[in-house]
Amino acid sequence: MSVEVREARQPWILLSPALTAVALLLLVPLCFIVVYSFWLRTATGADQPGFYLDNWAEALTDPFYRDILLNTLKIAAITTLVCAVMGYPSAYFIARSRGNKAILLLLLMLPFWISYIIRTMSWINILGVSGALNGFLLWTGIVGEPIQMLYNEATVILGLVHFLLPFMILNIFVSLDGIDVTLEDAANSLGATRWEAFLQVTLPLSLPGLAAGGLLCFVLGAGTYITPLVLGGPTDAMFANLVFEAIITQLNWPLGSALSLMLLVVLGILVAIYNRYLGMAQLMKGLG
Repeated sequence: MSVEVREARQPWILLSPALTAVALLLLVPLCFIVVYSFWLRTATGADQPGFYLDNWAEALTDPFYRDILLNTLKIAAITTLVCAVMGYPSAYFIARSRGNKAILLLLLMLPFWISYIIRTMSWINILGVSGALNGFLLWTGIVGEPIQMLYNEATVILGLVHFLLPFMILNIFVSLDGIDVTLEDAANSLGATRWEAFLQVTLPLSLPGLAAGGLLCFVLGAGTYITPLVLGGPTDAMFANLVFEAIITQLNWPLGSALSLMLLVVLGILVAIYNRYLGMAQLMKGLG
């Protein structure tokens, strides 16, 4: 074997463990889901192998699934917008801090040390009828009886913001931290105010990080299952809840597979558009 051939094979040999893991844990299960989506659920409750389009026809034409999908995308978009508005000032403060940047980043990462489910359920103790917020309002006399604040779309968005905000802040921080602060000083020396320097220099240069955080928050928000289950009401189900109901409750694996692929395709199109115009490098920086 020549030296050139060995050198060409070395990267693939080094990547083989990771590629094997991706193939076994991602590609193979995805292939099973694709195959299942074309099977048919019979009246007896058995799955009939074959190539049937009934599940896809139901998923694509039933207004019920369409409305839930649109509502899911709407909630994810609102959550992303709120995370951007709240996350940018926080990321800017951390990026421009002197001496305590590491401590601030550590505090930002602390929520990840607690289970996502526990963090979500903690809102019940805060917003519930006998929760901390109602107890405070009753104690101060602001209200005469407890307020029902849970199990609606607003609390679902609140729970998602609580979960996704650190991801937004980290991505924006990575982008801001890479900007040379002397650029703002140069803009100030040319007559621009601090606000004008921010709008014309800092904000445009930080947009890749903002876009990466937005994509991450939107995809994770649209695919969430726990938050609407715990904090939402009967009319606040998101698309992942439909997949759960079809597979776990109804044991309808073919329909559940078609629904999951439907959501995967929609989110995959958004990721492809992002990658086409901005690339995945900035997103990898934020995740790293």
